[in-house]
Amino acid sequence: MSRIVFLGDLHGNYVATKAMEAYLEKIKPDQVWFLGDAVGKGPSNVETCDWVKEHCDYFLKGNWDEWICECFYDRNAAEQNPFAKENLFFADQIGEERLNWLHSLPLEAEILISGIRFRLIHGRPVDDLYQGYDPDEKFEKGFRSSDGKTMYDGLICADSHRPYVRSLHAGYAINTGSIGNSIGVPRAHALLVEGDLDSEEITPINFTILSVPYDNEKEAQIALATEGLPFAEAFANEVRTGIYSR
Repeated sequence: MSRIVFLGDLHGNYVATKAMEAYLEKIKPDQVWFLGDAVGKGPSNVETCDWVKEHCDYFLKGNWDEWICECFYDRNAAEQNPFAKENLFFADQIGEERLNWLHSLPLEAEILISGIRFRLIHGRPVDDLYQGYDPDEKFEKGFRSSDGKTMYDGLICADSHRPYVRSLHAGYAINTGSIGNSIGVPRAHALLVEGDLDSEEITPINFTILSVPYDNEKEAQIALATEGLPFAEAFANEVRTGIYSR
C-alpha cells in the first residue's frame, strides 16, 4: 500500500510549511503532489516556492501562481487588474527564474489509486472553486477533464483553503485544505491517501486529513515586519484566527 500526500496553498507562509515538512518526515510518504499556490498573500514566497521544488515529486499550477505570472509577463495588462499592485509585489519578490518555473506547470493531472482514477486540479484557474458546502450538481463538473474528453471516478483539489471529503454518486471529492492560509481551523492542512498506486484493481483506500499546528503568531509577526507586503495586517489576522478579513 502506497502513501501519497497531496498539498497546496502554501501562500508564502514558511513557518507553516516547515511545520508540515517536519510532520512529513515522520510519516514518510512515497510521493508528494503539489496542487498549486506556492506563492501570494504571505511574506516568504521565495522560501515556499523553493520548498515546493525541493520537496514535491509532481506539481500543478494554482490561481495565484497564474495571476502573479500574468502580471509579471504583461505589466501593461496588469494595470487593468484590480490586484495589480499586490501581484507585482509578489512577482518582484519571487524573481523571473521562479516565475518561469511556476508558469511552466500544468493545470491538471490524474492519478490511479486502488482502482479509482482521480482528476487532480488546484481548482481555479482551470475550473471552479469547489467549496465543501457546494451542491452535488456543481461537483459533478469537476469529475470531467477540462477538455471534456475524460470522466473520472474521483476529484482531488485545493483552492478552498478548507479540507473536506465528500462522497457523491460520481465518486469521492476531496480537498487538501491549505498549508499556509487555512480558513476555519488555523493549522497547516494536507491530504494523505493510502492505497494501491497505479492499480486497476478495486482495493481498500484511506483518506486522512493531516492537521499540523504551527507558531501562528511567529508567522503573523513576520508578515507585519515585511516591508511593502500588501494587506499584511489582514494576512496576519488570517493566520492567527482562520477568519478572512478581506
